[in-house]
Amino acid sequence: MHITMKRRDFLKSATAVGITATIGSSLAESATPQSRIQQGFKPVVIASSNGMKATAKAMEMIQQGVDALDAVVSGVNIVEDDPNDNSVGYGGLPNEDGVVELDASVMHGPTGRGGAVASLRNIKNPSRVAKLVLERTDHVLLVGEGALRFARAHGFKEEDLLTEESRKAWLKWKENLSKEDDWLPANDIDSIDIGEGIKSAIRNTGTINCNALDLKGNISGVTTTSGLAWKIPGRVGDSPILGAGLYVDNEVGAAGSTGRGEANLLSCSSVMIVEYMRQGKSPEQACLQACERIARQTKMKRLKDANGRPNFNVNFYAINKRGEYGAASIWSGSKYTVNTGEKESRYAEFAYLYKRERG
Repeated sequence: MHITMKRRDFLKSATAVGITATIGSSLAESATPQSRIQQGFKPVVIASSNGMKATAKAMEMIQQGVDALDAVVSGVNIVEDDPNDNSVGYGGLPNEDGVVELDASVMHGPTGRGGAVASLRNIKNPSRVAKLVLERTDHVLLVGEGALRFARAHGFKEEDLLTEESRKAWLKWKENLSKEDDWLPANDIDSIDIGEGIKSAIRNTGTINCNALDLKGNISGVTTTSGLAWKIPGRVGDSPILGAGLYVDNEVGAAGSTGRGEANLLSCSSVMIVEYMRQGKSPEQACLQACERIARQTKMKRLKDANGRPNFNVNFYAINKRGEYGAASIWSGSKYTVNTGEKESRYAEFAYLYKRERG
Protein backbone atom coordinates (compact mmCIF):
# COMPACT_ATOMS: atom_id res chain seq x y z
CA MET A 1 0.00 0.00 0.00
CA HIS A 2 1.58 3.28 -1.11
CA ILE A 3 0.84 6.42 0.89
CA THR A 4 0.52 9.67 -1.09
CA MET A 5 0.94 12.80 1.02
CA LYS A 6 -1.35 15.69 0.17
CA ARG A 7 0.54 18.71 -1.12
CA ARG A 8 -0.81 21.05 1.58
CA ASP A 9 0.19 18.58 4.32
CA PHE A 10 3.63 18.14 2.80
CA LEU A 11 4.22 21.89 2.62
CA LYS A 12 2.99 22.32 6.17
CA SER A 13 5.48 19.69 7.30
CA ALA A 14 8.28 21.27 5.30
CA THR A 15 7.58 24.66 6.87
CA ALA A 16 7.65 23.11 10.31
CA VAL A 17 11.22 21.94 9.81
CA GLY A 18 12.35 25.37 8.71
CA ILE A 19 12.69 24.99 4.95
CA THR A 20 12.74 28.36 3.25
CA ALA A 21 9.98 29.62 0.98
CA THR A 22 12.15 29.16 -2.10
CA ILE A 23 13.02 25.61 -1.18
CA GLY A 24 9.43 24.91 -0.17
CA SER A 25 8.13 25.73 -3.63
CA SER A 26 10.65 23.34 -5.14
CA LEU A 27 9.55 20.62 -2.74
CA ALA A 28 5.93 21.10 -3.69
CA GLU A 29 6.87 20.75 -7.33
CA SER A 30 8.72 17.51 -6.66
CA ALA A 31 6.42 16.01 -4.03
CA THR A 32 6.20 12.36 -5.11
CA PRO A 33 6.84 10.50 -1.83
CA GLN A 34 8.01 6.92 -2.17
CA SER A 35 7.20 5.90 1.40
CA ARG A 36 5.74 2.46 1.86
CA ILE A 37 4.05 1.47 5.11
CA GLN A 38 4.29 -2.22 5.85
CA GLN A 39 2.65 -4.36 8.49
CA GLY A 40 4.86 -6.41 10.79
CA PHE A 41 8.36 -6.96 9.57
CA LYS A 42 8.00 -7.23 5.85
CA PRO A 43 11.56 -6.61 4.65
CA VAL A 44 12.80 -3.68 2.57
CA VAL A 45 16.15 -2.92 0.98
CA ILE A 46 17.09 0.51 -0.36
CA ALA A 47 20.25 1.62 -2.17
CA SER A 48 21.76 4.22 -4.48
CA SER A 49 21.15 4.13 -8.23
CA ASN A 50 23.92 1.59 -8.88
CA GLY A 51 22.31 -0.86 -6.44
CA MET A 52 19.84 -2.75 -8.65
CA LYS A 53 21.71 -6.05 -8.33
CA ALA A 54 22.79 -5.30 -4.77
CA THR A 55 19.25 -4.76 -3.48
CA ALA A 56 17.97 -7.84 -5.32
CA LYS A 57 20.73 -9.99 -3.84
CA ALA A 58 20.22 -8.61 -0.34
CA MET A 59 16.46 -9.20 -0.51
CA GLU A 60 16.95 -12.75 -1.75
CA MET A 61 19.18 -13.49 1.24
CA ILE A 62 16.87 -11.76 3.72
CA GLN A 63 13.92 -13.83 2.53
CA GLN A 64 16.00 -16.89 3.32
CA GLY A 65 16.34 -15.68 6.90
CA VAL A 66 19.80 -14.11 6.62
CA ASP A 67 20.69 -11.20 8.92
CA ALA A 68 20.37 -7.77 7.27
CA LEU A 69 24.07 -6.94 7.66
CA ASP A 70 25.25 -10.11 5.92
CA ALA A 71 22.70 -9.45 3.20
CA VAL A 72 23.62 -5.84 2.42
CA VAL A 73 27.37 -6.56 2.47
CA SER A 74 26.89 -9.45 0.05
CA GLY A 75 24.80 -7.14 -2.11
CA VAL A 76 27.38 -4.37 -2.37
CA ASN A 77 30.13 -6.94 -3.00
CA ILE A 78 28.58 -7.32 -6.46
CA VAL A 79 29.27 -3.65 -7.16
CA GLU A 80 32.73 -3.73 -5.56
CA ASP A 81 33.66 -6.64 -7.83
CA ASP A 82 32.34 -4.99 -10.99
CA PRO A 83 35.19 -3.45 -13.05
CA ASN A 84 32.64 -1.41 -15.00
CA ASP A 85 31.51 0.54 -11.94
CA ASN A 86 34.33 3.03 -11.48
CA SER A 87 32.98 4.48 -8.24
CA VAL A 88 33.42 1.43 -6.01
CA GLY A 89 36.02 -1.29 -5.42
CA TYR A 90 37.79 -2.90 -8.38
CA GLY A 91 38.03 -0.41 -11.23
CA GLY A 92 37.41 2.56 -8.98
CA LEU A 93 38.90 5.84 -10.15
CA PRO A 94 42.23 6.51 -8.40
CA ASN A 95 43.74 9.36 -6.42
CA GLU A 96 45.96 11.97 -8.04
CA ASP A 97 48.93 9.55 -7.95
CA GLY A 98 47.00 6.89 -9.86
CA VAL A 99 46.39 4.68 -6.80
CA VAL A 100 42.94 3.36 -5.90
CA GLU A 101 42.07 4.01 -2.25
CA LEU A 102 38.85 2.57 -0.84
CA ASP A 103 36.62 3.47 2.13
CA ALA A 104 33.70 1.59 3.69
CA SER A 105 31.56 1.40 6.82
CA VAL A 106 28.97 -0.98 8.24
CA MET A 107 26.55 -0.79 11.15
CA HIS A 108 24.62 -3.67 12.74
CA GLY A 109 21.39 -2.56 14.37
CA PRO A 110 20.73 -5.49 16.74
CA THR A 111 24.11 -5.16 18.48
CA GLY A 112 24.64 -1.44 17.98
CA ARG A 113 28.11 -2.12 16.60
CA GLY A 114 29.95 -0.56 13.69
CA GLY A 115 33.14 -1.03 11.72
CA ALA A 116 34.95 0.96 9.04
CA VAL A 117 38.10 1.22 6.95
CA ALA A 118 39.55 4.20 5.11
CA SER A 119 42.33 4.74 2.55
CA LEU A 120 42.55 0.98 2.05
CA ARG A 121 44.66 -0.05 -0.93
CA ASN A 122 44.89 -3.32 -2.89
CA ILE A 123 41.77 -4.94 -1.36
CA LYS A 124 38.69 -4.81 -3.60
CA ASN A 125 36.05 -5.54 -0.94
CA PRO A 126 36.48 -2.90 1.76
CA SER A 127 32.94 -3.56 3.03
CA ARG A 128 33.98 -7.08 4.05
CA VAL A 129 37.03 -5.72 5.84
CA ALA A 130 34.86 -3.15 7.63
CA LYS A 131 32.56 -5.97 8.76
CA LEU A 132 35.57 -7.80 10.18
CA VAL A 133 36.62 -4.67 12.06
CA LEU A 134 33.16 -4.81 13.67
CA GLU A 135 33.36 -8.53 14.39
CA ARG A 136 37.00 -9.15 15.27
CA THR A 137 38.30 -5.99 16.94
CA ASP A 138 37.48 -3.63 19.78
CA HIS A 139 37.85 -0.72 17.33
CA VAL A 140 35.54 1.03 14.91
CA LEU A 141 37.85 2.54 12.27
CA LEU A 142 41.13 1.31 10.77
CA VAL A 143 42.97 3.33 8.11
CA GLY A 144 45.76 3.10 5.57
CA GLU A 145 48.58 0.63 6.15
CA GLY A 146 47.01 -0.61 9.38
CA ALA A 147 43.77 -1.47 7.59
CA LEU A 148 45.72 -3.28 4.87
CA ARG A 149 47.72 -5.32 7.38
CA PHE A 150 44.50 -6.23 9.19
CA ALA A 151 42.94 -7.38 5.91
CA ARG A 152 46.00 -9.48 5.03
CA ALA A 153 45.94 -11.08 8.49
CA HIS A 154 42.40 -12.25 7.77
CA GLY A 155 43.27 -13.82 4.45
CA PHE A 156 42.41 -11.07 1.98
CA LYS A 157 44.58 -11.17 -1.13
CA GLU A 158 46.18 -8.01 -2.47
CA GLU A 159 45.58 -7.16 -6.10
CA ASP A 160 45.92 -4.25 -8.49
CA LEU A 161 42.57 -2.45 -8.45
CA LEU A 162 43.32 -0.11 -11.36
CA THR A 163 41.63 -1.31 -14.54
CA GLU A 164 42.74 -0.19 -17.97
CA GLU A 165 39.67 2.02 -18.29
CA SER A 166 40.33 3.75 -14.98
CA ARG A 167 44.02 4.15 -15.79
CA LYS A 168 43.17 5.88 -19.09
CA ALA A 169 40.73 8.20 -17.32
CA TRP A 170 43.42 9.11 -14.78
CA LEU A 171 45.99 9.78 -17.54
CA LYS A 172 43.52 12.02 -19.35
CA TRP A 173 43.07 14.02 -16.17
CA LYS A 174 46.84 14.26 -15.62
CA GLU A 175 47.39 15.40 -19.18
CA ASN A 176 44.88 18.22 -18.81
CA LEU A 177 45.80 19.47 -15.35
CA SER A 178 45.15 23.12 -14.70
CA LYS A 179 43.09 24.11 -11.68
CA GLU A 180 41.10 20.88 -11.69
CA ASP A 181 42.57 19.45 -8.52
CA ASP A 182 42.16 19.87 -4.78
CA TRP A 183 45.26 21.97 -4.07
CA LEU A 184 43.96 25.44 -3.33
CA PRO A 185 45.75 28.76 -2.93
CA ALA A 186 45.11 30.80 0.20
CA ASN A 187 41.41 31.60 0.18
CA ASP A 188 38.53 32.90 2.26
CA ILE A 189 34.75 32.78 2.26
CA ASP A 190 34.53 35.16 -0.73
CA SER A 191 37.03 33.36 -2.99
CA ILE A 192 35.72 32.05 -6.31
CA ASP A 193 37.17 30.39 -9.42
CA ILE A 194 39.38 28.03 -7.43
CA GLY A 195 39.04 24.30 -6.93
CA GLU A 196 37.18 23.99 -10.21
CA GLY A 197 37.57 20.23 -10.12
CA ILE A 198 34.34 19.86 -8.17
CA LYS A 199 32.44 21.22 -11.18
CA SER A 200 33.99 18.91 -13.76
CA ALA A 201 31.68 16.31 -15.26
CA ILE A 202 34.48 13.76 -15.24
CA ARG A 203 34.95 14.19 -11.50
CA ASN A 204 33.46 11.08 -9.95
CA THR A 205 31.88 11.08 -6.49
CA GLY A 206 30.01 7.79 -6.85
CA THR A 207 29.43 5.43 -3.97
CA ILE A 208 26.95 2.75 -2.99
CA ASN A 209 24.90 2.90 0.18
CA CYS A 210 22.59 -0.01 1.02
CA ASN A 211 20.28 -0.31 4.05
CA ALA A 212 17.85 -3.08 4.95
CA LEU A 213 15.14 -4.21 7.35
CA ASP A 214 15.09 -8.01 7.69
CA LEU A 215 12.44 -10.58 8.64
CA LYS A 216 13.20 -10.19 12.35
CA GLY A 217 12.71 -6.43 12.22
CA ASN A 218 16.44 -5.74 12.53
CA ILE A 219 18.13 -2.97 10.56
CA SER A 220 21.67 -2.77 9.18
CA GLY A 221 23.52 -0.75 6.57
CA VAL A 222 26.71 -0.41 4.55
CA THR A 223 28.39 2.33 2.53
CA THR A 224 31.37 1.62 0.28
CA THR A 225 33.31 3.77 -2.21
CA SER A 226 36.51 4.47 -4.07
CA GLY A 227 35.98 8.09 -3.11
CA LEU A 228 36.47 11.27 -5.03
CA ALA A 229 38.40 10.75 -8.27
CA TRP A 230 41.87 12.34 -8.43
CA LYS A 231 41.75 13.16 -4.71
CA ILE A 232 44.81 14.10 -2.67
CA PRO A 233 46.25 10.79 -1.41
CA GLY A 234 44.89 10.00 2.02
CA ARG A 235 41.70 12.03 1.52
CA VAL A 236 38.78 10.45 3.35
CA GLY A 237 35.20 11.43 2.64
CA ASP A 238 32.02 10.69 4.55
CA SER A 239 31.54 7.04 3.54
CA PRO A 240 33.59 5.41 6.34
CA ILE A 241 32.56 7.90 9.00
CA LEU A 242 29.68 6.63 11.14
CA GLY A 243 27.15 9.40 11.58
CA ALA A 244 28.04 10.95 8.22
CA GLY A 245 28.09 8.34 5.44
CA LEU A 246 26.04 5.82 7.43
CA TYR A 247 24.10 5.53 10.66
CA VAL A 248 21.81 2.85 12.08
CA ASP A 249 19.63 2.80 15.19
CA ASN A 250 17.71 -0.47 15.43
CA GLU A 251 14.84 1.19 17.28
CA VAL A 252 14.41 3.94 14.68
CA GLY A 253 15.96 3.32 11.26
CA ALA A 254 18.98 3.77 9.03
CA ALA A 255 20.36 6.43 6.70
CA GLY A 256 23.27 6.72 4.31
CA SER A 257 24.63 9.01 1.65
CA THR A 258 26.41 9.47 -1.66
CA GLY A 259 27.73 12.63 -3.29
CA ARG A 260 30.08 15.35 -2.04
CA GLY A 261 31.53 13.84 1.11
CA GLU A 262 33.11 17.04 2.41
CA ALA A 263 29.70 18.71 2.67
CA ASN A 264 28.23 15.74 4.48
CA LEU A 265 31.17 15.49 6.88
CA LEU A 266 30.53 19.05 7.98
CA SER A 267 26.87 18.20 8.59
CA CYS A 268 27.00 14.60 9.93
CA SER A 269 23.74 14.12 8.08
CA SER A 270 23.06 10.40 8.49
CA VAL A 271 22.83 10.55 12.27
CA MET A 272 20.70 13.69 11.93
CA ILE A 273 18.32 11.88 9.54
CA VAL A 274 17.86 9.07 12.06
CA GLU A 275 17.17 11.64 14.76
CA TYR A 276 14.66 13.45 12.53
CA MET A 277 12.89 10.11 12.04
CA ARG A 278 12.93 9.58 15.80
CA GLN A 279 11.06 12.89 16.06
CA GLY A 280 8.36 11.53 13.76
CA LYS A 281 9.53 12.62 10.31
CA SER A 282 9.09 10.17 7.44
CA PRO A 283 12.30 8.90 5.80
CA GLU A 284 11.76 11.25 2.86
CA GLN A 285 11.05 14.27 5.05
CA ALA A 286 14.12 13.49 7.16
CA CYS A 287 16.34 13.27 4.08
CA LEU A 288 14.98 16.56 2.77
CA GLN A 289 15.69 18.23 6.09
CA ALA A 290 19.29 17.00 5.88
CA CYS A 291 19.61 18.48 2.39
CA GLU A 292 18.26 21.79 3.61
CA ARG A 293 20.74 21.72 6.50
CA ILE A 294 23.66 21.33 4.08
CA ALA A 295 22.34 24.10 1.82
CA ARG A 296 22.12 26.40 4.84
CA GLN A 297 25.60 25.47 6.04
CA THR A 298 27.29 26.07 2.67
CA LYS A 299 28.96 29.48 3.09
CA MET A 300 31.91 29.46 0.66
CA LYS A 301 31.15 31.37 -2.53
CA ARG A 302 33.20 28.94 -4.62
CA LEU A 303 30.71 26.23 -3.59
CA LYS A 304 27.63 28.21 -4.65
CA ASP A 305 25.99 28.97 -7.96
CA ALA A 306 24.88 32.41 -9.12
CA ASN A 307 21.69 32.06 -7.08
CA GLY A 308 23.48 31.18 -3.86
CA ARG A 309 22.61 27.48 -4.01
CA PRO A 310 25.13 24.65 -3.58
CA ASN A 311 26.85 23.88 -6.88
CA PHE A 312 27.29 20.22 -5.86
CA ASN A 313 24.95 17.39 -5.01
CA VAL A 314 24.48 15.11 -2.00
CA ASN A 315 21.98 12.24 -1.93
CA PHE A 316 20.44 10.61 1.13
CA TYR A 317 18.64 7.29 1.57
CA ALA A 318 16.66 6.18 4.61
CA ILE A 319 14.39 3.46 6.00
CA ASN A 320 12.61 3.27 9.32
CA LYS A 321 11.50 0.53 11.68
CA ARG A 322 8.04 0.39 10.11
CA GLY A 323 9.47 -0.37 6.69
CA GLU A 324 8.88 3.09 5.25
CA TYR A 325 11.59 4.28 2.91
CA GLY A 326 12.54 7.46 1.09
CA ALA A 327 15.38 9.44 -0.45
CA ALA A 328 16.20 13.05 -1.22
CA SER A 329 18.92 15.06 -2.92
CA ILE A 330 19.91 18.69 -3.15
CA TRP A 331 19.32 18.74 -6.91
CA SER A 332 16.69 16.96 -9.00
CA GLY A 333 17.39 14.25 -11.54
CA SER A 334 18.51 11.38 -9.32
CA LYS A 335 17.02 7.93 -8.82
CA TYR A 336 17.53 5.25 -6.21
CA THR A 337 16.78 1.54 -6.03
CA VAL A 338 14.38 -0.28 -3.75
CA ASN A 339 13.19 -3.83 -3.21
CA THR A 340 10.26 -4.75 -0.97
CA GLY A 341 10.22 -8.46 -1.72
CA GLU A 342 10.17 -8.59 -5.49
CA LYS A 343 12.49 -10.78 -7.56
CA GLU A 344 13.76 -7.68 -9.35
CA SER A 345 14.45 -4.29 -7.79
CA ARG A 346 13.08 -1.06 -9.19
CA TYR A 347 14.02 2.59 -9.48
CA ALA A 348 12.28 5.31 -7.49
CA GLU A 349 12.46 9.09 -7.81
CA PHE A 350 14.23 11.31 -5.29
CA ALA A 351 12.58 14.23 -3.62
CA TYR A 352 14.78 17.33 -3.97
CA LEU A 353 15.39 20.90 -2.90
CA TYR A 354 16.19 22.50 -6.25
CA LYS A 355 15.15 21.62 -9.76
CA ARG A 356 17.85 21.53 -12.41
CA GLU A 357 17.13 23.87 -15.29
CA ARG A 358 17.12 22.17 -18.65
CA GLY A 359 19.17 23.78 -21.35
